[in-house]
Amino acid sequence: MLRKRARQDQSLFKQRPELIKRFVRIFMIRKGREIGQIVARRRARRALTKSESARGKALSDALEICGREAMRARRDGFGASEAVYNLALFFLVAERDIQTLKVDALTHPDLWTRSLCARVILLTIHELELDKAGGNKLRQALAITKAPPDLLQEVSAALRAIRAAQQKAQKQFAELRHSTIAHRDADAITQYRRIIELDGLSVIRTAAEFYAGTHAFMEVMPKLIAHVGGIRGLLAQLLAQQQPPSE
Repeated sequence: MLRKRARQDQSLFKQRPELIKRFVRIFMIRKGREIGQIVARRRARRALTKSESARGKALSDALEICGREAMRARRDGFGASEAVYNLALFFLVAERDIQTLKVDALTHPDLWTRSLCARVILLTIHELELDKAGGNKLRQALAITKAPPDLLQEVSAALRAIRAAQQKAQKQFAELRHSTIAHRDADAITQYRRIIELDGLSVIRTAAEFYAGTHAFMEVMPKLIAHVGGIRGLLAQLLAQQQPPSE
């Protein structure tokens, strides 16, 4: 091995001076680019870790409060409140997962770790089925608590917006998600190539677009929680508890 390498080095320096200069220049440019990317990634990692810590704390606090209220609503038999808190908790869990992976997807020194984090983010967005968490239970909650027409319209518009944002993300990365993280392509060569060539930045941009599209949903959730958890909403749920179940 060493002899072969030595012969290659000797053959290189037997070439014309202009070819040697060209080779050295290309080699130095590539090495400089690699070093520059490493340095830039380290700096970005420090900056992102600092900027994301506050957001992570806010999400953790929101998760704790929402989880506590959801379990309390279930314990006390307030089905409408439980349905709304469950939907909010479902969304917050996914957002916290994505936020936890974001820094590593962009800046981790290991290529495979960056790719894996980016792929898990894609999978999380694809599998975020709010209709399963809400759906009929949310409609029942709105009916039981007699939600006003303007709130019903806002909820409907918010859910349409989040579906549209999710469909856009799904369409953009459907093949990548299918072949590298969800079902795994039987063509391992293609799978491997897609994994190592995955652009984490493009995934984060898609996630940002997804959450921009869910802005209306995040805006309406506090109003929905205030409605079902208000005096009228709680009284309506108490009355619903006292009614005999329909046959």
